Amino acid sequence: MPAPRPLRQPAAIEPLPDPVASERAGAPAPARFAAPTIQAVKTVLVVDDEPQIVGIVRDYLEHAGFGVLTAADGPEALRSARTGSPDLVVLDLGLPGLDGLDVLRSLRREGTLPVIVLTARGEETDKLVGLELGADDYLTKPFIAQPDLVRVGEEVVLDLPRMEARISGRQVELTPTEFQLLIAMARQPGRVFTRAQLLDTIHGVAFESYERAIDAHVKNLRRKIEPDPRSPRYLLTVFGVGYRFADLDR
Repeated sequence: MPAPRPLRQPAAIEPLPDPVASERAGAPAPARFAAPTIQAVKTVLVVDDEPQIVGIVRDYLEHAGFGVLTAADGPEALRSARTGSPDLVVLDLGLPGLDGLDVLRSLRREGTLPVIVLTARGEETDKLVGLELGADDYLTKPFIAQPDLVRVGEEVVLDLPRMEARISGRQVELTPTEFQLLIAMARQPGRVFTRAQLLDTIHGVAFESYERAIDAHVKNLRRKIEPDPRSPRYLLTVFGVGYRFADLDR
């Protein structure tokens, strides 16, 4: 994949006002664009001059049920945004013809269409400038596609689309929270996860407000997947740190 071309640096940008400080000082808080709920997004405009990136994003969005428009340069992006009526724009910053920052400026002058900018890994300046100019969020590329099936050794098979777990050929019924925890650890066998890291994996699924809740979930998982929960084979405790999934290939 070719490296993104260098972006021209805009003039210095004043930092966004702190809404809390403004309120304390008696000044009105700055206006914010209200991001739509996911249910309100029907069509997404994907703007990138790299066909591989466009293909990855389009495939994932279409698989999730969204309509997708695409554009490969800045002028085409603006035309598609004006005529295609997308509900969301995924916008690369390194575009030919008219760079992404100028596209973002134009979109912000014309309305409040939500925009997620794509930035190269490690380009913190691009992220900050995009957010300063009114982007609603950012994604870092290159993307790492996750497989639909996660296998650990010959015994553990996890089917993500179906949320099914098979252990030694036996299907195991798991809650969404248990499945998310199991996937997070099984994707990286041998890696040690702290309770805080595991808690992050279930944020938005069944969020608990304290880290020790992870211990209860792990106990339930062991009861369901382990041949002997008292002597775990798969979900191993790392004392004083957290948990890891056994590397069954070693």
